[in-house]
Amino acid sequence: MKSDAAPATLPGAAFDAIIIGAGFAGLYQMHKLRDGLGLSVQGLEAGSDVGGTWYWNRYPGARCDSESYYYSFSFSDELQQEWDWSERYPEHHEIRRYLGHVAEKFDLRRSFRFDTRVAAARYDAAQNLWHVTTQSGETLSTRYLITAIGCLSSANVPAIPGLDSFAGQWVHTGRWPAEGVDFTGKRVGLIGTGSTGIQATPVIAAQAAHLTVFQRTANYSIPARNGPVSLEFRREVKANYAAIREQARAAPNGHPFVFGQQSPLDLDEEERRARYEAGWEQGGLRFRSIFRDLLVNRAANDTASDFIRGKIREVVKDPATAEKLTPRDHPFATKRPPIDSFYFETFNRENVDLVDIKATPIEAITPDGIQTTDRKIPLDVIVFATGFDAMTGALLAIDIEGRDGIKLKDAWAAGPVTYLGLQVAGFPNLFTITGPGSPSVLTNMPVAIEQHVDWISACITHLRDNGLATIEAEPEAAEKWVAHVNEAAAATLLPQANSSWYLGANVPGKPRVFMPYAGGMARYAGICAEVAARGYDGFRLTP
Repeated sequence: MKSDAAPATLPGAAFDAIIIGAGFAGLYQMHKLRDGLGLSVQGLEAGSDVGGTWYWNRYPGARCDSESYYYSFSFSDELQQEWDWSERYPEHHEIRRYLGHVAEKFDLRRSFRFDTRVAAARYDAAQNLWHVTTQSGETLSTRYLITAIGCLSSANVPAIPGLDSFAGQWVHTGRWPAEGVDFTGKRVGLIGTGSTGIQATPVIAAQAAHLTVFQRTANYSIPARNGPVSLEFRREVKANYAAIREQARAAPNGHPFVFGQQSPLDLDEEERRARYEAGWEQGGLRFRSIFRDLLVNRAANDTASDFIRGKIREVVKDPATAEKLTPRDHPFATKRPPIDSFYFETFNRENVDLVDIKATPIEAITPDGIQTTDRKIPLDVIVFATGFDAMTGALLAIDIEGRDGIKLKDAWAAGPVTYLGLQVAGFPNLFTITGPGSPSVLTNMPVAIEQHVDWISACITHLRDNGLATIEAEPEAAEKWVAHVNEAAAATLLPQANSSWYLGANVPGKPRVFMPYAGGMARYAGICAEVAARGYDGFRLTP
């Protein structure tokens, strides 16, 4: 969908703000700055319409792992009351419809240019402007540059020898064709068993003649128990939205769950198993909230990990396949914990095989399939469910140059360094919504996004009202914040998952740094509020 937004009126004319991205973050930031503050704002979006992550992630089975009623905006009660979700966990097309409804309701599309990918951004200190260049060669200028490009938007296609020679079709789940892919009668190979692969596997298996799943790391997964949302539940939610939102903002992960106050170690085996069984039947991410210490106490976590391993053995009929699917190299929930609809059951199908590529690695892709160290597997379609260059990839894909010619890729050569995940030293007036160093992917994303957008909008108001030209993270504050992010992660079991994309481990050559803030969403929001209340302590403000 094309935008009717007008370009800058004169050559070199500057916008107050440019927003890159038209997903949850970009839409809300546009509404806050354009409609709330009355600024001149231009949005730039590589896709043809709003949707962000959900514009690109259209693969079979793609759906959110946060429940629909709270995977949504809270800033407008009218919006909350008028929208109805159909399922407990919304599919990609329903989320796009929701974001389209938001764009329509607040007339946001007219301020975005679609089919416009940003290639570079350079800070001009003399003019105190960011010059933003698109891939088509156009340059726009702005006082404030705000990236709303998402944490999971830079598709990671592994560099497997021979890919260019493959005679069939290959696709990445994060760049799924809008027209879809027909697997009918096809031999399909799916590489990757993270959240995406776990969602896609059952759906592809039901359509394909044969599916071969290539697994590097076995994963824990909890049944989603997805289903329709009843009229009674929708009415109850709408009547209690204020309390639901308050509970979500007060929670460590942005989900409106009541967390158990006991440790599994406080209970005998029978009671502990009964709690886990109840959580398994309820399904979804609520399973993590049964006990208080699953992410901080290894002995407590072992009880959950062992329970899920037992469930895999119960579900998967072939013992050898069950053993391959059983995770043993990391504690439960230290990687992003998937939820599924009949993932493990899919391996009981006669048309599904599992290949452990740690035991028999992929050597090459050939014109007619995949060659591992022990056999050749003929394929018509290859699906890469290999995730993203998370947290930093989309930012570093843009050639961003700050003060004195410093490149963001050089500033982050050893890993991302931000202050609060919001700004980078040496890059004045550049704001990174849910950037590395913020809770972001460890939370229900709309909660993290709204907190960041509100903070950025209040910050720009402060600058404008006080005649301030720039705000920029102090290098010392950024270094201290990175140290605090590392301390927060070290207080949990999260760093024990050595293959996690939280650490960048899925991208060869990427620095191994724990990127999201694990200290909790509520704690983080409090820190951000205190920083602002102290006159933006840790930031350099210039008149």
